Amino acid sequence: MAKPVAQSDYPDVDGFAVAVVRDEGIWRLSPLKPSALDSLDDAELQLRELRAAGAVFGLLDVDDEFFVVVRPSPSGARLLVSDATAAIDYDIAVDVLDALNVEVPDLDPDEIDDIDPWEEGDLAILADLGLPDAVMSVIVGDTDLYADEQIGMIAARLGFADELSAVLDKIGH
Repeated sequence: MAKPVAQSDYPDVDGFAVAVVRDEGIWRLSPLKPSALDSLDDAELQLRELRAAGAVFGLLDVDDEFFVVVRPSPSGARLLVSDATAAIDYDIAVDVLDALNVEVPDLDPDEIDDIDPWEEGDLAILADLGLPDAVMSVIVGDTDLYADEQIGMIAARLGFADELSAVLDKIGH
């Protein structure tokens, strides 16, 4: 049996990483290991190891600054990062931009707070599950929200808010 993931297991960044599986109409959520917040390759590997018959994706909240949606597929992962400017400070954001063949923004770290964030990736990443790209665009575009609040909106829209809350309670977030 896997060791439960506790908030203290996330030493480098605050936040959480959750695997979401939709199988036969039922949502099943479980915490990912803390290393998923540091490395896109690690997050993808953990998600692929789930080997579910239904849809599988990961929701990563990194320091409540931005979120990443990772959806593995045989042809390569589909990705969405809510704030491309996060690549200035976070390796996982760099990993996502690299995977998307998007250059890391050339921004002065001292001026980052004056720059409006923008998303990169596939806004339709969860459209087949009931979250159209237009709605995802509104969620990502609401920069007054923290990443965990944006993920909460995704969970509510798709119908697994209670399951997400239970997992976050389990990991102490």
